Amino acid sequence: QVQLVESGGGLVQAGGSLRLSCVASGSTFSDYATGWYRQAPGKQRELVAAITKGGIPNYGDPVKGRFTISRDNAKSTVFLQMNDLKPEDTGVYYCWVGSYWGQGTQVTVSS
Repeated sequence: QVQLVESGGGLVQAGGSLRLSCVASGSTFSDYATGWYRQAPGKQRELVAAITKGGIPNYGDPVKGRFTISRDNAKSTVFLQMNDLKPEDTGVYYCWVGSYWGQGTQVTVSS
């Protein structure tokens, strides 16, 4: 059983930055792709960013150029650096590893 623990969410003003972390336990983290989705109120869950087990990143169009995903296999952790945050980035951010999901962390961006 894989467990994922997210941290780093919070309230920030537009233009600010946050860094999300997700620590995985119970699996060989380096064997899996991983990444982040988000869900805003009343909207479908959407891909924010993903990174392959080889370290190749992929981003959703709304965050390209502002967000950076990275992974530290030694620490079984995936990170999401979020810069130049906008109110439309508000939502619950979920990390995933393989077929497993975290419980989510709230990100709120005020205008």
